[in-house]
Amino acid sequence: MTCIVPADIRRRGMIGTRDMAQGDVRTKMVKGAAGLLATKGVEGTSFAEVLDATNSPRGSVYHHFPGGKSELVHAALDLVSSRALAVMESRRGSSAEAIVKQFLDLWRQLLDGSDLTAGCAVLAVTVAGSDIDLLDHAGSIFRDWTAHLAGLLVAGGVGETSAPQLATMVIAATEGAVALCRAERSREPFDLVDKALMQLVSSEF
Repeated sequence: MTCIVPADIRRRGMIGTRDMAQGDVRTKMVKGAAGLLATKGVEGTSFAEVLDATNSPRGSVYHHFPGGKSELVHAALDLVSSRALAVMESRRGSSAEAIVKQFLDLWRQLLDGSDLTAGCAVLAVTVAGSDIDLLDHAGSIFRDWTAHLAGLLVAGGVGETSAPQLATMVIAATEGAVALCRAERSREPFDLVDKALMQLVSSEF
């Protein structure tokens, strides 16, 4: 989702500084919205909060997001999804144990890095559930994550019949554990789920 512009094109002036700055502002706002969704939920991800968190000019709101808050949240969901898929894909060809461990590590880092204050932005949209389009988008992301994880597990030696079930279990258990950790302000639920999932994978596959 990051705007990448080759240096030689910038030097030749084919993309002006103003255009690049506008792209940077939009990207910064999308990243800020993703972070707020993870920590404050949909209600806490207002344009005012995003502008404050990203130090963006107020005039940029409807310039970059003419569809309003819904457009911004959709963009944030796309960013979160693409990042998660890229991280998962980096383990393609590894064993099932290594793949599941990496997925768990991704969420452990989120919890530890935020001192147990951040969760899943996609789950935050799902829990809010007030916008059907956003809810459908969140559902599509969870299906994409499950299918992608299942494909990686198959490549890691898990049977094609078992992989979707295992992928669903890993994602559902991890999402639930993260939510419990935030509510209880403790890493214990995640550590218990981590141990159980790794034991399952090592014993079955």
